[in-house]
This record gives sequence, structure tokens and C-alpha cells, in this order.
Amino acid sequence: MVARKLVGIAGSFNRPSKTYALVQNVAELATNQYGFASSIYDLSDVGPSLGAAQWRKDLDDQAKRVIEDIVASDVLVIGSPTYKGSYPGLFKHLIDLIDPHELRAKPIIITATGGGDRHALMVEHQLRPLFGFFMAHTLPTAVYASDRDFTDYKISSEPLSKRIDEVVGELSAFFPGATALLAAAE
Repeated sequence: MVARKLVGIAGSFNRPSKTYALVQNVAELATNQYGFASSIYDLSDVGPSLGAAQWRKDLDDQAKRVIEDIVASDVLVIGSPTYKGSYPGLFKHLIDLIDPHELRAKPIIITATGGGDRHALMVEHQLRPLFGFFMAHTLPTAVYASDRDFTDYKISSEPLSKRIDEVVGELSAFFPGATALLAAAE
């Protein structure tokens, strides 16, 4: 049986990054629970050609591979840092280089990070409509994390961990037999 593929995208250049840490945490939990093969990228992995590309054909091979991986995935974990109430422009540009039909009906876990609670609705007012345009299936539970939810770029908040558990559990609607197969394999 071919493993299903999960791709995580952190819309940040920073390393280390709380956004990357959040995406990685969600992706690892989902991978362990459903047996996905997984890859996680940030904007540095996409590379320098992103900013100069008007079209996908203008990207270098590295950036094209990341987009191909996104498009070929069975599920996405999207994470964005919050800048002035929204996502970063280069993150949006990356998404703009994907044809809408390529994400149609794809389950997507949406996550975001920010300095405080002021930006908590970014997932609902920015990310959910963005992926709604693509007719993707954003899962009902969105995850927002603020600075206080991390210690040394690791999730240290019990309420955040519970919310992550909830959204990963929602993937079972798309992959109903996956947890049973994993239990049988152990």
C-alpha cells in the first residue's frame, strides 16, 4: 500500500520559528496517528526565486519541487505567522502560484502564530477564506498559538496541545481506516 502524504508549510523565513514548530507538532501527531509520510517546508526551503516569479514556470527547480509536493499531498498543514493581522505577502505569493483546482477537496489544517491574543481570529478571517477560494476542506478546528504557548520553540501549553489533538482527530473523517490499520500493525 502506498503511504498517504502530508505536507506542512510554515509561511515564515525565520529559523528557529514558532510557526514552523507549530506546523511540525501538528504534522508529527497526524503522521503518527494516521501513518502518513510527511515533509515540512518553510519559505527558506522554497528559496530565493519565489519573490521574483510571476508564474510557476519562473521558479527554480527547488521551489517547483516544493509546490509539486504541496499539490501531490493528501493533506496539508498550513501555518502562518501573523503580520499586521494577516499572513506574510510571500506566503500568499506561494499560494497564488498554485492553480485553484490543485487544492480542490484537499483536507487542510490551518494554523497561525502571533505575539498575543489580538490576532487569534487570523485563522478564521484570513486563512479559512483563502483556502475556501481553492474549494479545499479546511478542518473545522483552527489552531492559533501565541508567544506564551511556547518555551524555547517547543509547545508548552496544555490547552494548545488539546486543540491540536482535536484538529488531528478531525482528519479521521477523511482517513477513516487509517487509525485501525496502524493499531493492527502494532
